[in-house]
Amino acid sequence: MTVCIGIDLGGTKIAAAAVDLTTGVVLGRRVVPTEAHEGPAAVMVRMAAVVEQVISATGLERNQVQGLGIGVPGVIDPNRGHTLLLPNLATGWRDVPAGPEMQKLTNLPTRLINDARAFTLAEANLGAGKGARNVVGITLGTGIGGGIALDGHIYLGIDMSAGEIGHMTIDPYGPPCGCGNRGCLEAFASGPAIAASGAYAVMRGYTTIIGDLVERDVNKITPDTIMRAAQQGDAVAIEILERSGTYLGVGVSNLITVLSPDTIVIGGGVVHLGDWILGPVRREIARRCFVTPLERVRVVPAVLGGDAGIIGAAVWASQQ
Repeated sequence: MTVCIGIDLGGTKIAAAAVDLTTGVVLGRRVVPTEAHEGPAAVMVRMAAVVEQVISATGLERNQVQGLGIGVPGVIDPNRGHTLLLPNLATGWRDVPAGPEMQKLTNLPTRLINDARAFTLAEANLGAGKGARNVVGITLGTGIGGGIALDGHIYLGIDMSAGEIGHMTIDPYGPPCGCGNRGCLEAFASGPAIAASGAYAVMRGYTTIIGDLVERDVNKITPDTIMRAAQQGDAVAIEILERSGTYLGVGVSNLITVLSPDTIVIGGGVVHLGDWILGPVRREIARRCFVTPLERVRVVPAVLGGDAGIIGAAVWASQQ
């Protein structure tokens, strides 16, 4: 049995488990609050304590654990093992030596990976892309992330920056994006973008039940609100989801044309919208991709759910 421990570090919670990398079985899962306001040092001590809890829960000896992988929500320096910017955590974790520090605290070889790359690595090796040679992962949530896996290994690019799918330009004259560009995919098809379209429709007085579903409080509108309205036949909600799915489909079509992958795996919090989003994606692919044999390209939802970050981080540790 080949075992590594994976940690999924999030803005509100730390999830950790040991992963049998032969079978993909997750062992001794533990989840604790991040308490990011306490600062990086305190959070790392908390992560180290969770590692001890996982080892104790599984009954493993420390020497049976090959290493520790940590998926983080932001930019890292993979060579030094430093976080450069984790925007969803207090202080931003600028130039924090998280890898070396966690290695000291746990006495385990430790490697950091971006959380969207971890998702891709997990789905490519042990999830919906298992058995495929080339896999593109896309995470739809607060932002849009992703990664590219070739023969089960993540394609890194410069400083592990490859796979920023949410920041490909879809419309050069589109709305500004937080990255500094205009018209990024993330500005059209992320969870906040979908919710913002619903809020705009309500505030402009469009004929829609979206506002009624949140008692006219536009701050409560979510992608799920839009879906519930669409399920009741609301034309405005249906159009919002169709438009967002179409933009996502344009992005996916570009990826297929450039990369010609076997499998595209779509996950994240927004993917539960199902065919409201994936239907337009598939239609757009058929409309735009003519140089790739589409009968050999699968576009599928992720299957590992909330464990993908843990599993991917563990796979990354093993591969290092």
